[in-house]
Order: sequence, then structure tokens, then C-alpha cells
Amino acid sequence: MVWNAARKDELTAKIANGERLSYQDGVDLYDCDDLAWLGGQAHSVRTAKNGNVTFFNVNRHLNLTNVCRASCAYCSFERKPGAKDAYTMRVEEAVELASAMKDDGLTELHIVNGLHPTLPWKYYPRVLRELKAVLPDVALKAFTATEIHYFEEISGLSADAILDELIEAGLESLTGGGAEIFDWEVRKQVVDHKTHWEDWSRIHKLAHGKGLRTPATMLYGHIEEPRHRVDHVLRLRQLQDETGGHVVFIPLRFHNDNNRLSHLSMAQPADVLKTFAVSRLLLDNFDHVKVFWVMHGLSTSQLALNYGADDMDGSVVEYKITHDADGFGTPDKLTRDNLLDLIRDAGFQPKERNTRYEVIREYEGPVSLAERRAEPQAIWA
Repeated sequence: MVWNAARKDELTAKIANGERLSYQDGVDLYDCDDLAWLGGQAHSVRTAKNGNVTFFNVNRHLNLTNVCRASCAYCSFERKPGAKDAYTMRVEEAVELASAMKDDGLTELHIVNGLHPTLPWKYYPRVLRELKAVLPDVALKAFTATEIHYFEEISGLSADAILDELIEAGLESLTGGGAEIFDWEVRKQVVDHKTHWEDWSRIHKLAHGKGLRTPATMLYGHIEEPRHRVDHVLRLRQLQDETGGHVVFIPLRFHNDNNRLSHLSMAQPADVLKTFAVSRLLLDNFDHVKVFWVMHGLSTSQLALNYGADDMDGSVVEYKITHDADGFGTPDKLTRDNLLDLIRDAGFQPKERNTRYEVIREYEGPVSLAERRAEPQAIWA
């Protein structure tokens, strides 16, 4: 379309009146080249929902194995059995790694793995039980819908029974991964496993029915077009209408090193900010939008807080899935103090949350501009 003042006024009015945006509205918003206006619209929605608050948590990512029978085009993490850098943790190793953060105020373990061709199903609930035994106050957010679907195959059990056993072992939330882009024309070119929209949504519906609250993701910036992103978030919006079980939406920027899509350029900051803004505007029934700083860089993540995001993930500690992709430059870990500084530096009040977005602790907000100018400020890479 050709953007004009009338169309901008029409969308401004719809957003101000809280009207639900359509597929065409989403496509037109991506077509808009007025990034400041778009950010302002998204920020107004973000502020109406969450005020001047930015949430964060203290978590640790734990990848039990990088051995995977799938070979997805975008993935730099997976290794085949026998590869020199393939690994699979013993249960005791996983417990030791997780326990190392016991004194850091850890509130969440985030566990995602490859689809290991020979590990038995019982390994997975056993890991959760052992982790819960040593970290009883830490929420276990584990496994993508793709992994749950795979567990159905290797165990012969239904997802319903699998989720029951994992919940009994300590599972508090699924992760949001495995979504990538739901559109089949894109998906069949980048995904090499059996879990597509039908099973992804089925498994999250089951989880929501059991009282779990789960995140949802979108991997963007590869071969998809803006219309595919719009289709993706509108499917999630419909699912949220049905269950109300998603706590947060997380756009994930594709990283282009060491995979079959390395010939593509990564999404540039303007496209990143546009993706956050349009997603925030379309997902009227999601309370939160998270910027995963590992994938976006620290400065762009701070900017995203003004383009619809209200959550800055957490301390992370070793995120192999992205760091195996490239030398992007983000650290493995941010401390609680680092996160507080980043959030305040961006002009927001930090609130520490748990996995269900319940506030654990409130912190003082940003210092005044005069105070900030009184001494040199950190520059985030």
C-alpha cells in the first residue's frame, strides 16, 4: 500500500479506542516507514498495560543435550551423535550446574534440548525430580512443544499423560520454543521436525488446561515476510482468546552464523523495533512482550522497551542456542545489578518477577536526567 495521512489517522484512532486490529492492519503497520510514530503507538499500549515498569527475573538456561535427530535450517545448536562437540549431560551434571547459582537468588531454570535419538523418555522426568529436590523454590520451565511431541513418539504415551508426569516431577511451565514461523510455506523450508502449528497449539492448550502458563515465541528475520509474522501472531492471539494461558510473547531474532541460512543478513535494528511494535499492537490479549537481550544486543533491547516490550528476560547464564550461532557479542550472563542498571538507564522502573509474572520485589526507578549527567554513564554494547 501507499501510506498516507488518512490511513495513519485511521490506525491511530483504532489503537486509541482499543479496537482489535485486523490482518490487513498488521500488514500495513509493517509497511509504515514512520518508525517514531509506530513506536509511539506501541509504547502507549505498553504503558496502558504495564505503566513505566520493566520486568525481569533471575534465571539460568540449561541445555541438557545438543544431540538432535533434526537438522533445521536456522539451527546452529544441534549436533549429530558422535560429533566431537556433541554432549549429553548426566543427571548429576545438570544438578551440579544448576546448583552453582543457588546463592544468586535464582528463581527459574529454563531447560531446552535437542531431540536426542536414543535417550529414554524417563530421563526427562528424572532430571526434573532431581533438580526440584535440590532447588525446591526454583520454578522449572522446561521443554518446547516440539520436545513434548517427540516424547509422545519415544514413549508411546499421549501428551496429556506426559504433561501429567512432568508436572508431578516439578514442571511449572513449558517454554515457548518450536514455534519459529507457523505459515506452512515458510515452515517447510526451515523446520526439520514433525511439530507444526496443529501440534504446537494442541500441546499448549493441554498445558493451559492443566493450569500451566506458558510463553509463546516467533523466530523472525530469515526467509519469512512481514505478512507471515502477522499471520503468526494472529494465530497466537486466537489461541489466547481460547485459553488465556500465555503469559508473554517473545520475538526471537534469527542469527545467521554456522547454519544453512548463513547467506542471509540478520534483521537490522529498525526491523527489530518494528517487529516489537507491531506485535505489541496486534496482541491485545497478551499482557507482556519480552525482549530477549541475548538475541538482540543490549542497546537494541533497551530501545525495544520503548517499542512495546515490558520485560527484559533474565540473567540467563550460558545460552548455547544463540551463542553457538555466532560471536554476536552479548555476554553469557547478566547479574541482577546489571539488569537493574540497564532497565533504569532506559528510563524504566525494574520489578523482579517469577515465572508466572508475579512480582517478587520492586526496585527504585530511574534517576533523574540531572543526576545521570552528573557522572559518566555506561555505554552498553
